[in-house]
Amino acid sequence: MHKIYILILFSVFFFLSIGAQSKNDPDKIKVLIVDGYSNHNWKQTTLVVKTILEKSGLFDVSVSTAPSEPDAEEWKTWKPEFRKYDVVIQNTNNIFNKKITWPRHVQKELEKYVSSGGGLFILHSANNAYADWPEYNLMIGLGWRKASEGVALQVTYDGEIKVIPADEGRKTYHGPRNDEVIHIITDHPINRGFPKAWKTPDMELYKFARGPAKNLTVLSYATDDETGINWPVEWIVKYGKGRVYNSSMGHLWKDDIYPVTYRCIGFQTTLIRVTEWLATGKTTYPVPDNFPTETKISLAGEDLN
Repeated sequence: MHKIYILILFSVFFFLSIGAQSKNDPDKIKVLIVDGYSNHNWKQTTLVVKTILEKSGLFDVSVSTAPSEPDAEEWKTWKPEFRKYDVVIQNTNNIFNKKITWPRHVQKELEKYVSSGGGLFILHSANNAYADWPEYNLMIGLGWRKASEGVALQVTYDGEIKVIPADEGRKTYHGPRNDEVIHIITDHPINRGFPKAWKTPDMELYKFARGPAKNLTVLSYATDDETGINWPVEWIVKYGKGRVYNSSMGHLWKDDIYPVTYRCIGFQTTLIRVTEWLATGKTTYPVPDNFPTETKISLAGEDLN
C-alpha cells in the first residue's frame, strides 16, 4: 500500500512538472495578444486565436486587455511589456469610438519594439484602428481608411501592383462576405508549399484599403466578383528591423463562437506560420494534407478544443 501511495504521488508531481514546463517552455515562441475593445467579438477572437496557436505546440500565448473606456483610470497602469515577447498580435480597433486610443507612451513602446526587430500581427479589423497615429499607418501599410488617407493597391492579371493615388476611387469598403479564392503572387516562407490558389470561406475582401504602403510586399489577392478587380488579401511590411503582417482574413463577428472563417484549415495554417515567421524569419510548421484547394474548402471540426 505504501509503495502504491509513493507511485501515485510521484506520478502527480511528474505530470504537474510537465504541465508547468509546457507553460513556461523557453523553446516556445512568446506571443502577446493585445485586446480590450473592438466593433468585432474581440474576446472570442482572442480565445480562438490563442487556442489555435497553442494547440500547434509552438507558442506560449499571453493576453493584455486594455481599458475599454477613453477616460478609464486603468489607462494609467496599462503598460504592456512588448519587449518580453517575440510577437505582438494587435486585436483592438476604435473605429466605433475614436476617443479610445492607446496612451502615447504605449504607442511609442510599440514603435520601438517593432523598429528594433519585433514582430507585429495586424489581426483583421485591427487595420481599422488609429488612423491618426502616423507610425501605426506606416507599420500596417494599408488599412480601413478614407479616400484621402493614402494610396490603394490593386493587382493586375499579370501580377503587377497598380497604385491608386489618394482621393482617386473610393474609401475602404467591403461587400457581402464570400467564399474567396486566395491567389499567391509572392513566394514566401508563410505560404511555401501552399497551392498557388486556395479557397477560404465567408471572407471579407477589403476594397481600396489605403495607407502609406511603404516597404510593403503583397503576398496574395482575391478577385472581386462584382468588378473583376484583384484586391490584396495579405501583405507584409518592413518597419525598421521589424516585420509586420496584415490581412483582411480572420473575421469573427459579435455572435460568432467558432465560425468557418477560423475553422478553415488554410487560415489556421496561415495564422500559425505567420506568427512563427514574425518571430523567427522562417517557418517549420508543415502544410497539412487536408489543406484547401482552389475548388475545395477544408474545415477543422466544430469543437474548438
